[in-house]
Amino acid sequence: MAAPAPTDLNGKRVCIVMMSAIGDAVHVLPIVNSLRAAAPAMHLTWILQPGPYQLVKGHPAVDEFILFDRKRGWRAFRDVWRATRGTRYDLVLALQVYFKAGVITAMLRADRKLGFDRVRARDANWLFTTERIPARGFQHVQDQYFEFLEYLGIAPRLEWGLAPTDGERARYAELLPSDPRPTAALVLATSKPGKDWPAERYAELVDRLAELGMRSVLVGAPSPRERAAADVVLARARHRPLDLLAWDLRRLVYLTARADVLVTPDTGPLHVGIALGTPTVSLIGYSNPKWCGPYRRFPELMVDAFGDPGEDYPGGRIFREGRMQRITVDAVVEKVKLALARYGRSASSRSGQPAP
Repeated sequence: MAAPAPTDLNGKRVCIVMMSAIGDAVHVLPIVNSLRAAAPAMHLTWILQPGPYQLVKGHPAVDEFILFDRKRGWRAFRDVWRATRGTRYDLVLALQVYFKAGVITAMLRADRKLGFDRVRARDANWLFTTERIPARGFQHVQDQYFEFLEYLGIAPRLEWGLAPTDGERARYAELLPSDPRPTAALVLATSKPGKDWPAERYAELVDRLAELGMRSVLVGAPSPRERAAADVVLARARHRPLDLLAWDLRRLVYLTARADVLVTPDTGPLHVGIALGTPTVSLIGYSNPKWCGPYRRFPELMVDAFGDPGEDYPGGRIFREGRMQRITVDAVVEKVKLALARYGRSASSRSGQPAP
């Protein structure tokens, strides 16, 4: 089926349903920026959970955020219904394919509800939409979202608008005093054990980076898993890193923008680093990097333990257990050296501004 003619969204109400995951929220930002560039007079609503909202709140391309707080159980659906019951949308973009997102999509009053094709619409989410983008093989998540723009005839813009504000730079500046040494920001753990790199190797990495004349900073949230990994690093490393774990995603943005290198497994901060232009050494083993790895930036800095040597593995949602243990400290150190050699910034530029 041929795609409809280019859609004029000026003066229209558009709603995006993408509720969870920090990384997915980062991938939505080029979509909202592209929509806004194509239709400056559009009214754009985004339904999402409180966690990713803390990352994107105040974004200039979004007119309204509606929160779905899953901790409230069934009342979370009632909250969204109450917030939207008086509104009829011209277009809903169903970017998330979990059942709860399908329920939200179903309750919205809209002329058009655009979602994924049947194969990619997990949890029968195709039932909740009125239109579907054409079937296509699995691509990187970002490219899959861009398919919605292609269907609508809207030019994609790979722009995030995630950089720290002047106020945030002033608020967080004292956390990371100026230092002539390059700074490595380290993300220690994820929500899934299979994605994690062993904490004792991070401790060794901290000492190896210190020998290279670098300082290390632990960034991320103090979740039980991250806190446990940080405690191992602090106990084992001879050169104590700065421990700056906190429940503050905008602070994470600031620290990531300040860093000369980010070292991270497959988790939300990886995509934050890519969006900010911070040289990102991504440690990938559990998840297929063709689906959720670093997007178009710093591919040469990825340590790919997902594939076997010479393997041309397929794209898609494929997971492999036990691969993160393949990543050696030596391999990560070499990638950090490469990052500094290619993208190193002067001390005067490490002020929280994103790299070009």
